[in-house]
Amino acid sequence: MKKGTDSAGDWDFISCPECQNEFNRTELSKNAMLCPECNHHLHMPARERVKLVVDAGTFSEWEKDLTSVDPLNFKDRKTYMERIRQAQEKTGLHDGCIIGEGNINGTRSVFCFLDFEFMGGTMGSVVGEKVSYAFSRAREKKLPVISVVNSGGARMQEGMLSLMQMAKTASAAARHDRSGLLYLSVQADPTTGGISASFSSLGDVIISEPGALVGFVGPRVIEQVFGERLPPESHTAEFLKKHGMIDIIEDRKKLKGTLSCLVSHLGTGGKPKVKKYPAPKKKKIGKKDAWETVLLARRPDRPTSLSYIEYLIDDFVELHGDRNFGDDPAIIIGVGTLEGIPVAVIGEERGRNDEEREFRRHGMARPEGYRKALRMMELATKFNIPLLTFVDTPGAYPGFESEQRGIAMTLAQCLATMSSIPIPVICSVIGEGGSGGAIALAVGDAVLMQENAIYSVISPEGAASILWGDADKAEEVAGSLKLTAPDLLNLNIIDQIVPEPVGGAGQDFRTAAGDLKSCLLYHLGKLLKKTPSKLLSERFEKFESMGVTGHYWQQMIKYEIGQALDAAKKKVGKMMSRK
Repeated sequence: MKKGTDSAGDWDFISCPECQNEFNRTELSKNAMLCPECNHHLHMPARERVKLVVDAGTFSEWEKDLTSVDPLNFKDRKTYMERIRQAQEKTGLHDGCIIGEGNINGTRSVFCFLDFEFMGGTMGSVVGEKVSYAFSRAREKKLPVISVVNSGGARMQEGMLSLMQMAKTASAAARHDRSGLLYLSVQADPTTGGISASFSSLGDVIISEPGALVGFVGPRVIEQVFGERLPPESHTAEFLKKHGMIDIIEDRKKLKGTLSCLVSHLGTGGKPKVKKYPAPKKKKIGKKDAWETVLLARRPDRPTSLSYIEYLIDDFVELHGDRNFGDDPAIIIGVGTLEGIPVAVIGEERGRNDEEREFRRHGMARPEGYRKALRMMELATKFNIPLLTFVDTPGAYPGFESEQRGIAMTLAQCLATMSSIPIPVICSVIGEGGSGGAIALAVGDAVLMQENAIYSVISPEGAASILWGDADKAEEVAGSLKLTAPDLLNLNIIDQIVPEPVGGAGQDFRTAAGDLKSCLLYHLGKLLKKTPSKLLSERFEKFESMGVTGHYWQQMIKYEIGQALDAAKKKVGKMMSRK
């Protein structure tokens, strides 16, 4: 930062730490404190963040005059109170936090902004009190909380009293969470120490600004104290997103729009008004050749989960990470609306070109992918919105790393969670539904299956290898696996077949997507009228009845008789036409 001579004083010119160019602060402020040359996100004062995020004229500040005292009589080169006075003069704040209530694109919310220019945004007793108060008032008013922080951690001048604010704010966030209310956390540059290890990491959704330094102990401290050389990407928001800790990295100018979408989808509460949707058009679908259907299901041009999500779901906000280890690209999660109805979405994504297919491992997820899906199930349950899943995978990814991180346990957790969440769940098998990796996301109140999709206990190649020691016999074994949609409808494994255009969904995507949408809306309209207890009892009953031998054979006989009758009618029809 460089001093100037106009009325802005010490704030006249600012040097960008990324490209080293200097800019007039007034002009930077007009550009949301973004470097005009390299778009580096510079520190933004809390007052300016209020203007950036909150609707103009709607913000009402709370506890504005709270000021720190000096409980430890702390002194280094200056007394603590001298540092407080300097920070107050520099920022115009009594302490490093602004809280209050306002609108974000018309939706009432509670806000909390930390200011790095006030003693590095550190959290002392006043900051802890104000953050806790914000959560408490939000809980009373049943409002979402949005926090935007940039902080160096705990304020050492208040000793253990400062450290205890971590527990205080985390406790306040937890009480807010138990009330079923939304908390969106934005971590700006930097977010470290006691702030990163308390309330700011407890958001239902965690967002960061590009290039932000985020972590528990700052890289400089690690290198100086422990002598450990860190890789260049360490402690960046991008690094943490890759490793499952951050949902979204968003440019500052787009931040309000993203926050507003999330509040709209998750934070408004109440049950949506749902009209009665017409039953989807019926199409007679006869017995399918199993191997031909396998080939159709695997066609490279077949639409993927992402294709349907982009087409069907409005205002979709993709979330990332399992908050534990990583962000598996084989599974996509997020929230949006279907015909105005807020929905949560999970999709197994195999990729739409060679590069994507390699990146997404053809839709074969590791444990972190299924833990990511579990996060979405839990968020959908908390905010009482329906869950839609799109199933398209050859199976869960095998191998040492998957076993090491608990693939079997994670699949089991998905099955148990899906069977017991008290919200409408609709699962759509849109491509290849392979084994445990597929059924882990297919325990639903309504299970739909596209006409040319497949759903099987094992791939035909895998079955042929086990039974005959020869994967080339896959075509011969495919029919015995009963993996086509008509087979599975006959066995009551699925609830409805979604018709496809001639030649498969890839030949006419709009028609295929429209048919799927009609089915989704029809079942969604019916399910949203049911109470949670009714949903659960019917779901339990449905899956408990599967595999009952008598029922199985009854359905098989009924199906075979039906097929025989149809064949006989066609034969008689041909004979009559000859006469």
